[in-house]
Amino acid sequence: MVVYTGAMALDVTGPIEVFDTANRLLGPSGTPYRADFVSADAPLVRMSSGVVVGASPLEAGQGPIDTLLVPGGWSVGNALRDRALVSWIGEAAARSRRVASVCGGSFLLAEAGLLDGRRATTHWAYSEAMAGRYPDVTVDAEPIFVWDGPFVTSAGVSTGIDMALALVEADHGSALALETARFLVLFLKRHGGQSQYSAVLDAQFADHPPIRAAQEWILDNLDNPLPVAEIARQANMSQRNFARVFRREVGTTPGQYVERTRIARARELLETTDLTIGQIAGRCGFAATETFFRSFGRTLGLTPKEYRHHFQVISPSGLIDRHHEREGSPV
Repeated sequence: MVVYTGAMALDVTGPIEVFDTANRLLGPSGTPYRADFVSADAPLVRMSSGVVVGASPLEAGQGPIDTLLVPGGWSVGNALRDRALVSWIGEAAARSRRVASVCGGSFLLAEAGLLDGRRATTHWAYSEAMAGRYPDVTVDAEPIFVWDGPFVTSAGVSTGIDMALALVEADHGSALALETARFLVLFLKRHGGQSQYSAVLDAQFADHPPIRAAQEWILDNLDNPLPVAEIARQANMSQRNFARVFRREVGTTPGQYVERTRIARARELLETTDLTIGQIAGRCGFAATETFFRSFGRTLGLTPKEYRHHFQVISPSGLIDRHHEREGSPV
């Protein structure tokens, strides 16, 4: 693993702990992992949280490498400007059986030209920036990790742990990976993609006043059917012209925007209220609970119950009862 000043400690320690735990569960017959750290900032490299990692100089990382790991962190921008570091990553990758990145570490792989023509992911908050900076890379913001040939890129921060479990599974089989996950109290395969962790409503209001007014009207009337013709009337535009201008200003169709906004409101209610799933579906304008389930699952890869279990913050009473929505109970 190549580390640098200001990297995120969990990007570094999360995967390493997976490999160390796998070693301890492997038994005498298996081939254990050995982790080495190298850095241009050796011998002591301070992470953004203050954790200090001991490392050897980059020059010590010679010879064949099984897995090259590149973490992300708040200072990845500075690391991208370190041409010697980027050059070393490119050269070391050529000696590696596989190359993996955690979070913003994918920027360093892309900067070295390693991801051109490949599919990759990164932290959801920076996927658009990565796609804009590296147009030859197909950036997919949804998966927890992406495996393309010898390159494995993981999404935000803790997904490096998911990726490391997948590497253990590839090296030693699913039994050891599952045992490692159980020991670390983790899911072997996490449900859903990383969009479930992004901001509740990531769409920005349009600058064009009629479209902005339509967006605000949509937010105020989510419990209604909201046909496109009615939304266009609120903007004082013909339906055809409204659909064209809306797509240009917002980047999506009116129907897609309405669905995304309904899901955003549903996420907020799942996180902060004890309303039943059926009540939330109605408040968000879904004509039937089954329609809500399909739309929610298509968007986030989770059921509403699963989302609430993972993300509910607090109920109106101040307490969370994660068992009050048992399977088979009315929604």
